[in-house]
Amino acid sequence: MKVYADRPARRAAQLLADLFALGLTTAAVWLAVQVHTEVLRMRAPGDGLVDAGSGLRSTFDSAAGKAGGIPLIGDALAGALHTGSAAGTKLADAGHWQIDAVTDLAWWMAVFVVALPVVFLLVSWLPLRWRFTRGATAAARLRSQGEDGLDLLALRALVTRPLPRVAKAGELTAGWRKHDPAVIDRLAGWELRRHGLR
Repeated sequence: MKVYADRPARRAAQLLADLFALGLTTAAVWLAVQVHTEVLRMRAPGDGLVDAGSGLRSTFDSAAGKAGGIPLIGDALAGALHTGSAAGTKLADAGHWQIDAVTDLAWWMAVFVVALPVVFLLVSWLPLRWRFTRGATAAARLRSQGEDGLDLLALRALVTRPLPRVAKAGELTAGWRKHDPAVIDRLAGWELRRHGLR
């Protein structure tokens, strides 16, 4: 499998593009972790509500337990105090809801921060690298097959060249038809160069 070009300039450009893709992905992951951490700080009020609600519920339950022992009015007073305990439960539930909402927001924001550059790379960088790797691997395989492979590379060069250039190079097409080794080498060299190979 041919991942990088043989030619130094093209190989350097590919290495820079790969390093850019790696750096962009690393920076996106780092930024996503930072965003996640910062957004999670917004859950502090929810934690406060949970603590306050739990404390309020505990205080009212304790008071209701003690009031239940008072003769004649104990049961009524305990019932009234349990109403305050229910308010503490609602307060704690509101805190849990806020904590869940902030946690979900932090997670989705982190996903968005990572997904944006990764999708950009999947649409731009990855198809170019894939196309190069497939083409260069096939061209290198043909190059290694000797005369038959070079003949196919020469034919490919003739077929893929713009028509005005092929029309100007009439002697090349005639030389290819006659199987002139110099012409075939020249045409195959064009195709190999197009794929970044020597």
